Amino acid sequence: MAKQKHCYDYPRPAVSADCVLFGFDGRDLNILLVERGKEPFKGKWAFPGGFLDMDETITECAHRELGEETGIDRADLEQLDVFSDVDRDPRGRVITVAYLGLLKMSEFKVVAGDDAADAQWFKLTDIPPLAFDHDLILKTAISRLNDKVRFGGGAFELLDEQFSPEVLDRLFDTVFENQSPSGYYSGKMRELGVLVPVESSAEQSETVDRYYSFNRDKYTEYLEKHVFMPLS
Repeated sequence: MAKQKHCYDYPRPAVSADCVLFGFDGRDLNILLVERGKEPFKGKWAFPGGFLDMDETITECAHRELGEETGIDRADLEQLDVFSDVDRDPRGRVITVAYLGLLKMSEFKVVAGDDAADAQWFKLTDIPPLAFDHDLILKTAISRLNDKVRFGGGAFELLDEQFSPEVLDRLFDTVFENQSPSGYYSGKMRELGVLVPVESSAEQSETVDRYYSFNRDKYTEYLEKHVFMPLS
């Protein structure tokens, strides 16, 4: 009797994708979580994600699951890491590929769907208990976020197109978990020519010096010359 398609004589692990999305609301760093609507861990919070279909790549799976569970279907995602602890999933042997995304929260509306009972942003300082090994995934993602903001211009992706120096300084202090002197990061970026004053009308002249946008080319040029600790 011929074997059926995709049947094997040895056990195979399942593969899944999980999406870690950071957003900054001007004051706090946030993480997007979904409430699980099914067992295991029903009622617990987790990262948006799910199992790989046979006819898709793992990146396609990540985008599909993110869209199905949160309504976000146009996020820029990059592979974060692979998590393969033997007992990470009580359903069986599951290997997950985690993805990282940085979003401007004002540009996205979160809507729970598929098997997610709820989807919402949580302050990074107020994360509920997470399902599976998502605490480990979050720790890895925070480390990558730090590197992206410090070395890769990740702040571009978290801040609105126009922002105040105070908001920029708050973002860097939050990501780096420190309290720098007032105006340190924004002052440094102004010196480098990375911040561009936003033009405003005469009626708004009193605030013309209070809002900026990024000169991405200038920042990229600076990073290329100063690989280590670019803003220290």
